[in-house]
Amino acid sequence: MSTDTSAVPFESVPGSQKPDAILVVDNVTRSFGGLTAVNVAHLEIPRHRITALIGPNGAGKTTLFNLLTGFDEPDTGEWKFNGLSLGGVAAHKVARRGMVRTFQLTKALSRMTIIDNMRLGARDQRGESVWRGIIRPIWASQEQDITQKAEDLLERFNLAHMRDELAGSLSGGQRKLLEMARALMVEPEMVMLDEPMAGVNPALKQSLLQHIKVLRDEGRTVLFVEHDMDMVREISDWIIVMAQGEVIAEGTFEDVGSNSKVVDAYLGSHHDVDLGDHT
Repeated sequence: MSTDTSAVPFESVPGSQKPDAILVVDNVTRSFGGLTAVNVAHLEIPRHRITALIGPNGAGKTTLFNLLTGFDEPDTGEWKFNGLSLGGVAAHKVARRGMVRTFQLTKALSRMTIIDNMRLGARDQRGESVWRGIIRPIWASQEQDITQKAEDLLERFNLAHMRDELAGSLSGGQRKLLEMARALMVEPEMVMLDEPMAGVNPALKQSLLQHIKVLRDEGRTVLFVEHDMDMVREISDWIIVMAQGEVIAEGTFEDVGSNSKVVDAYLGSHHDVDLGDHT
């Protein structure tokens, strides 16, 4: 499915409403001791777009990811995916509902083969049940389908030639590719990528960028955390900026690059640098 991203008719203000938001966040807070890590009053993620979540170190970006995907629990707040609340929903059930995430530090099972890592990503496997697992005819055909799907994705992500090697043998960039490929085994509507370019060599960066663009072209929604501003500028349809746990700005790259609050958050109050000037 191809989606037209030529126009982004959203208002460039924090917490702006989107015509067809896939994820809506209200009053989500999370504190650690006396530190408020996340304090998001309202946030909407547009469907079928690539949205970047940026901000200086310690802004609360990864913590927000953890809260939304069930890897941590907020102190307050509510968030809905496709209109259904995800509050209190376990991480694996969040993935089953169609919202999956990757991690800054990849989670590949290093002592398992790449193809087995992929198979693990499939949902609703009949063989996972103890009593069904001993009756091969119940799950054999499904396992063949899962394996074929895994092999197709490995081909797409240029990892097919390594299918039987241990995941621990992959480079940092290849692990990023594997994690993204494995996320697609659940056929998600929304993919959340936590610093997909961290630790990736330049040779693989363009490959990862193209894979992310394809996710959007297929009709999926992408939300990613990233510090690489060149990447953010190249692939983002929309940008959300966090600082000190709050959303301080939204807009296109040009919008946020010239926003004084954003520049202050990155560089402090004394500056003469425009984040939008990368010529």
